[in-house]
Amino acid sequence: MRRSEHDPPTRTARSRRSTVVRSFNEAAHKRTEVLEPARTRPIREPSAELQAATSEDRDVIAHGARAALALGALGVVYGDLGTSPLYTEQFIFTVHRNAAHADVAGVYGIVSLIFWALLIEVTLKYAVFILRAHNRGDGGIMALTAVVERKRVARSTVLVALGVFGAGLFLGDGMITPAISVTSAVGGLSVVSPSLARLVVPLSLAILIALFVVQRFGTGAVGWMFGPVVLVFFLAIAALGMREVVAHPGVVQGLSPVWGVRFLADHGAAGWLTLGGVVLCCTGAEAMSADRGHFGAGPIRFTWLTVVLPAVMICYLGQAALILSHPRIVASPSFNPFFQMVPHALLVPMVVLATLATIIASQAVVTGSFSVARQAAQLGLLPRLRTVHTSKIEGQIYVPIINWLLCAGVATLVIVFRNPNTLGNIYGVAVTGTFVLNTILFVAISRALWKTPKLRLAALATLFLTVDLAFFSSNLTKLLDGAYLPLAVGLVAAVVMLTWRRGARIVTRNRTEAEGSLEEFLERLRFARPPIMRLPGTAIYVAPGVHTTPLAMRTLVEHNRALHERVLIVSVQPVGIPHVDRADRFATEIVGGGLFKVTHLTIRVGYRDPWRVPDALVLARKEGFLDRNLDLEHASYFVSRMTIVPTGAPGLARWRKGLFVTMARNADSPVEHFGLPVARTAMTTSKIAI
Repeated sequence: MRRSEHDPPTRTARSRRSTVVRSFNEAAHKRTEVLEPARTRPIREPSAELQAATSEDRDVIAHGARAALALGALGVVYGDLGTSPLYTEQFIFTVHRNAAHADVAGVYGIVSLIFWALLIEVTLKYAVFILRAHNRGDGGIMALTAVVERKRVARSTVLVALGVFGAGLFLGDGMITPAISVTSAVGGLSVVSPSLARLVVPLSLAILIALFVVQRFGTGAVGWMFGPVVLVFFLAIAALGMREVVAHPGVVQGLSPVWGVRFLADHGAAGWLTLGGVVLCCTGAEAMSADRGHFGAGPIRFTWLTVVLPAVMICYLGQAALILSHPRIVASPSFNPFFQMVPHALLVPMVVLATLATIIASQAVVTGSFSVARQAAQLGLLPRLRTVHTSKIEGQIYVPIINWLLCAGVATLVIVFRNPNTLGNIYGVAVTGTFVLNTILFVAISRALWKTPKLRLAALATLFLTVDLAFFSSNLTKLLDGAYLPLAVGLVAAVVMLTWRRGARIVTRNRTEAEGSLEEFLERLRFARPPIMRLPGTAIYVAPGVHTTPLAMRTLVEHNRALHERVLIVSVQPVGIPHVDRADRFATEIVGGGLFKVTHLTIRVGYRDPWRVPDALVLARKEGFLDRNLDLEHASYFVSRMTIVPTGAPGLARWRKGLFVTMARNADSPVEHFGLPVARTAMTTSKIAI
């Protein structure tokens, strides 16, 4: 039974503080969604001050000076976009030489396409528009997917499936980007001396494997160097490009859209296929949205417009000028316009600097993959994953299984494809697929939440999807060359996540039936014969919710006819936002009556919040959500681990049930996942059919 009027009042906030219902929201989403309150939580109108603090215009922005945030964004956000000049024009003029000729029309046409791709795809779409769509400050395709699901946008089932597929494509892209970036940088050795070309693959492989090996130590010790190193790299490539542009200023004419349109019109299908190489200049555009929660939209836009875009565009113009002035170098086996701009005396230092920049870019991709996997797990799309916090800084994590899967994939790509040009043949499908899916999610959010007029939204959607689909379709021709690999990774990842999501819902339903009502269970204990023996101390049960009886509690009572004097049931409730405010993190209820009353505490966590239950309980006691004299330091923890038994019941195909069972068996232990003290935790095993 529920608490009576004689029972102590439920603690949902500090006694000296009025309790209110707060809302979870996104900055630009002009619709309020109030978090469903616990039944025992008083409902009052928020004060004007609180409404302002929790309004839909609220944004989560990292603290720090604008210059510091901008410098940090250089090293984390723009590693890929900044290193794309290492291989983009080399790939275009080598692989697509049927259309990309080393003459004025060909060179100006390629420069024009690169410039307008950066302007439309990166500047207009991502910097101006996509950065507006976020999940209370957090960006990236997983954050947008969480918004679509939580806000129940029309056709949310289909949109969530597309978002999950996009997250899978991001993981597929995470294998290609480090491989192509590092081999491009190390490939500068062949320009230093042709005899060094044989060292490119083994040296690239050694660097990349070392990168994955050191992940478990974290990047905190050297992370402060990322921004300055990449800034020096941008200044260097801008200086190299400007040197060539000053010598051949006419190349600036290539910025006109006329040259790009003429190039596509003159070369037909060959020109359209060239877009598969042009899109390499947009490598890493998704990072602008994905890392929004770390730096904020302002510093990311500022850095792009003032540093990154000018530097990379000057570098592209410089390479174009070099090709125009020395057209025969295109046919050279060691053709590399980036390193051929570098004076011979500076070649080795530039190779070192470029390698450092690509390592930093690869680090950003790897840590981004960790974050995506963790977000997916906390949103219920993956089983519990072992996650190691490598520093006291939020977000610096290490997910071993993702790390070694990426390592195996990257090493395989380097060994099989060996050089940037062949790697470029498999790049593009994953990243352009993510472009398309981001546009679709953005349009859905804009219409459903912001009520953007249909005509204006149609114009934007037409522009962005035209560019996205042009890039995507031109890259589909690479499927036979190996581009199916990242696409297959994305598809497999999406199937895995959707299978886990569906299987977890079935297991939850069956587990709820097996657990039975907590109220009825406690009511029966009051009249049990012989009476239930009370054990001294405090028992803490980690369970899915308040409505059902924790299986570990039911097992203890049924087998030992005993129950602890003080019982606390803890449920961790994931919420589809990055972080839950401190005042909204906890809610308590009293369930049962008489001698068999138990306290239920709900811990709400965002997908970037830690799931350490003991730490949360200490905070809840400090905040007044639990009794001050509750002994947490000596309490015993009880958890129940499910053994999933596949059956012939409908709901999932047999092969998907097998996949779900395999994932469940390899999920992280609940003791480790919830950070429970091993010496004071007892685990029971229960069988649940699926």
